[in-house]
Amino acid sequence: MIDHEQYTPGPASGAEIRKDGEKWTLILVRELRHSPKKVWQALTDPANLREWAPFEADGSLDTVGTVKLTWVGTNTPLETRVTRAEAPKVLEYNDIRWELEALGGGTRLTLWHNIDRRFISWGAAGWHICFDVLDRLLSGTPISRIAGGEAMKFSGWQRLKAEYAKQFGIETPDSPPRAAQKS
Repeated sequence: MIDHEQYTPGPASGAEIRKDGEKWTLILVRELRHSPKKVWQALTDPANLREWAPFEADGSLDTVGTVKLTWVGTNTPLETRVTRAEAPKVLEYNDIRWELEALGGGTRLTLWHNIDRRFISWGAAGWHICFDVLDRLLSGTPISRIAGGEAMKFSGWQRLKAEYAKQFGIETPDSPPRAAQKS
């Protein structure tokens, strides 16, 4: 496993925000060199999620039904309803939607995440790092998960948060949401 000090995230890219009434959605797109089937497994399998995602699941996300997600930095599992699981194309639960599109020999992965407008650049920075960790995991050169409070202490996260805030034309608060402060 590669040490975190050997990892530096690239510049903010592949992100946009959309506003629909009071609802704000972060949309992140990443092209991965891995098949949709392999990416799907990483998005749905609890063992894979523990390696890269900002939460853990008590069961597979690959079928419609209820699972419990525990976000990094929190101790309380949230009952989560998987409302759509069309392998290996679309996965939806709570305020998150994943779309996987075959692209050459790889996958275009799109995340749609409804998020509080004040923290949308925080979310973009966090997911950016999670996507990097996911890509390394799928490539066979894993680094351990960087999420929650740990991500906020990571030097690359601060830079990404500022870059995304500038890209989105928004200001961000100085303190994190309460759940992230606990870690």
